[in-house]
Amino acid sequence: MNDVQPTGPTDLTALAAGIERTNELLTRVLAEVATTPSTHAAFVDAGYVYAAAGRLVTGTEDRKAFDLDAEGLIEAFIDKARTIFPDSRLLRVYWYDGARRRIHTQEQQRIAELPDVKVRLGNLNANNQQKGVDSLIRSDLESLARHRAITDAVLIGGDEDLVSAVEAAQGYGARVHLWGIEAQGGRNQAEPLLWEVDSARTFDLEFCKPYVTRRVGVEYCEQTAGEGPAPSREQVRFVGAQVAAQWLSERGREWVAGLLPGHPYLPGAVDQELLTAAEALLRHSLRNHSDLRRVLRDGFWDHVQAQY
Repeated sequence: MNDVQPTGPTDLTALAAGIERTNELLTRVLAEVATTPSTHAAFVDAGYVYAAAGRLVTGTEDRKAFDLDAEGLIEAFIDKARTIFPDSRLLRVYWYDGARRRIHTQEQQRIAELPDVKVRLGNLNANNQQKGVDSLIRSDLESLARHRAITDAVLIGGDEDLVSAVEAAQGYGARVHLWGIEAQGGRNQAEPLLWEVDSARTFDLEFCKPYVTRRVGVEYCEQTAGEGPAPSREQVRFVGAQVAAQWLSERGREWVAGLLPGHPYLPGAVDQELLTAAEALLRHSLRNHSDLRRVLRDGFWDHVQAQY
């Protein structure tokens, strides 16, 4: 039977030395972490910026009716971030826009050449609607947060589809700050998006006016590009109920009932179907009208719930 030998002085000395080295290493690591600056990035939905700033300054969302000084506006966003995050460094500004076949326009090429700016392109369909931009924002925001490349994310947009991007980034510990542009007579950012972010900030007419200029000789008409005036809230609510009735008839009560547990939300694919169907009936794009999209869902749910 072997007896346990008592620890000798040499062993205690070695153990103490090991503990000392470990403490020194931890001290260095903690000191490095403490001095590592925070990092932020800005994720800009250009479609939202053009529509909201154009509407606020010139009264129209039609890009053909005004010029937007993207370089000046991006620099203003960067400067504002410097004042809000004084101890943080800028990773870069991501500028998300749409283009036919994802081929840069001359304007997008100029923006892409700006320092600290990366242009990311979704597609642009026949109705001049951006497609794929929200998924690009989510992918970039989630990836940077997951790899601890950023501590704070500035999100400039308003679409409810961005909620999942916010949740994904927050899940990895990043803080998400929503910036928007003032909307006269209502909101141009989805309420569920406002509920999820860590902070929100709105830029007013005085901030936006230097960067938006109406083009000389261009008279804007609400019926440009085949669209009439924006539909009323009552019209949109009625169309939402109309689509619900059509789906009940075509897809059956069981399929529609399967949506009820998610109320007041719809699955992303179904929500997109509802939007597409409504735009076809209204003959008007709701892409940049987040308030009307909420009314559309309300009309849809009003009809569905009345049937059960």
